[in-house]
Amino acid sequence: MAQSVLIVDDEEHIRRSLASILEDEGFIVDAVASGAECLAAFERRPYSCVLLDIWLPDMDGLETLRRVRELAPDVAVVIISGHGTIQTAVQATKLGAFDFLEKPLSLERTLLTVKNAIEQKRLEREAQELQERLVRDYEMIGESVPMRALRQQIALVGPTEGRVLIYGESGTGKELVARALHAASRRAAKPFVEINCSAIPEELVESELFGHVRGAFTGATTARRGKFELADGATLFLDEVGDMSLRTQAKILRALEEGRIQPLGSNVWIDVDVRVIAATNKNLPRLIERGEFREDLFYRLNVIPFVVPPLRERVEDIPLLVDHFNRKFSRAYMRTPKEFTPAAIARLQEYHWPGNVRELRNIIERILIMWARPVVDADDLPPLLGDPMACVERAEYKTFQEAVEAFERQYILQKLTEHHGNVTRAAEAMGMDRSHLYRRMRALGISPPRP
Repeated sequence: MAQSVLIVDDEEHIRRSLASILEDEGFIVDAVASGAECLAAFERRPYSCVLLDIWLPDMDGLETLRRVRELAPDVAVVIISGHGTIQTAVQATKLGAFDFLEKPLSLERTLLTVKNAIEQKRLEREAQELQERLVRDYEMIGESVPMRALRQQIALVGPTEGRVLIYGESGTGKELVARALHAASRRAAKPFVEINCSAIPEELVESELFGHVRGAFTGATTARRGKFELADGATLFLDEVGDMSLRTQAKILRALEEGRIQPLGSNVWIDVDVRVIAATNKNLPRLIERGEFREDLFYRLNVIPFVVPPLRERVEDIPLLVDHFNRKFSRAYMRTPKEFTPAAIARLQEYHWPGNVRELRNIIERILIMWARPVVDADDLPPLLGDPMACVERAEYKTFQEAVEAFERQYILQKLTEHHGNVTRAAEAMGMDRSHLYRRMRALGISPPRP
């Protein structure tokens, strides 16, 4: 869709010249001669960019800019002036102007500035949308006493630089806690860098953490930055830290002690400023007793311990979680949300949830995809929890192909659940290639889960 540009200048020949070159580039252009006309133009249509002169007959450009920002906060504004000063440029920038161009105008530079201003605003909108989506995707749901206490702990510890070790069973939401800590920290504007220590082969984990130079090992055709370097000035989340080898543990310990890393195959040390948050579903003191985890690394990581409660210890949060996942997957699959009766919610609260929130999430997703009826009652739930094929057996399908796809979709979802969302392991269990499994998941509308 063509972008629209508004030119605000009291000199007619400038309006004509700018309009001509912008229209030649495919922009929709309006041109006015005063601040009042500029404000009136915004009542007729939105604009992507405004070229605004400082000297106008009724109100000056800075006052017009201030009012434009009130009317359209997201529009890109480029100030133009034949009598510009540094003070004026500073004022315009503080009011939100993208750039300041002096007359006589270079048409080529003006065109480039307009394109850059529009692109910058587009990127800002995308970043904002991504941030909002991340907040929704990683929202911590629950108002139980354990969850309120966890939020208070995050608010207290997040702004500090203290290292955190998060304990919790598989599927409880340890990554959500780590992301919440990052969002509450002074590093929130920087990336949240994560690595699942159990999902990367031993021979590759050091390269993932510390990077490598070209030729460091067979297949290293280009240099690569590691997670520590990518997280410089930011947060590094080490998930399932208890699954690391002793050799890798020693290198991480050194990186934490010295604040520097050495990529594989390199003789150069790189200084890094990283806040490390680690998580585990294992009993690390027991691993230490067996000689499988370094005690010195444990004390480096376990500065502030967090414990994420299992779902069975906060069953009062289940109605909120069901509603959250119900709305989330109904949007994702463009389906009407299901109605869970009070009896169904009560039955869900009676279940012991060995897979915790991840298991509940998978159950609700399965119901949204497979269940034909709009209402889910208590009698519908036991077979869903005990027999993954029950919803396939009881659903009605118009064609044989629909039934086959329903069976295949449910089979894949069940295998993903059994292997905690690990696509590679699920593919191995099904005796198929991982790439083929990804293709079938896309064809069947199954979102790739996070390991």
